[in-house]
Amino acid sequence: MPSGERYVLEPHAVQLLEEYGIPYPAHGFARDAESAARVAQELGFPVVLKVVSPDVLHKTDAGGVLAGLEDTASVRQGFSAVADRVSSLVPGARIEGLLVCKQAPEGLEVIAGGLEDQTFGPAVMFGLGGIFAEVIKDVSFRIAPLEPKDAEEMIREIQGYPLLSGSRGQDPLDIQALIELLLSVSRLVTEHLEIRELDLNPVRVYEDGLLALDARMVVNINTRGEQS
Repeated sequence: MPSGERYVLEPHAVQLLEEYGIPYPAHGFARDAESAARVAQELGFPVVLKVVSPDVLHKTDAGGVLAGLEDTASVRQGFSAVADRVSSLVPGARIEGLLVCKQAPEGLEVIAGGLEDQTFGPAVMFGLGGIFAEVIKDVSFRIAPLEPKDAEEMIREIQGYPLLSGSRGQDPLDIQALIELLLSVSRLVTEHLEIRELDLNPVRVYEDGLLALDARMVVNINTRGEQS
């Protein structure tokens, strides 16, 4: 990561998301296998385990995500398995613990986020997830702050909009929830100018509501190591 930037651990990033009304699955932080099992029992199964480490920016690539755990025994085993995989793939990684999250229902996946444009300042991004974002580059951008009409235009102008609005007999998904999500991201990046990059990927969208399943946040820091 470039000098002067810092990766915000996901539990801390999620706290900020929730302050801005961005939905995230029920979750808890665990430093060991037994506490992970207790958190999972409280949340209800199935659950997902995600590594929490300042040295792991892309958790999936580092083997730091394990989904579909159905009981406390599998959570205990999964805790050790995730820690071992991350340590093997990212030697020297500092593992602070694991985030235990209630597994979300299946749904259409989109991405949303914010970034600092060198010329115009904070900007907001939206697009479909998976191959649509990675290969087709089906994304839209706007300079923040957004008005509701800006957010709606961002959603409607992507090529994959028919997947959201309902096509071939499919029920439409919650466009209003997506508009509110983009407006929340806009407020977040304009009120916290230290945010260099915010990546909510994936966000799973339903006929009623949505859930941001992963949050990656990078902030600028000043010379004293504090957020600017």
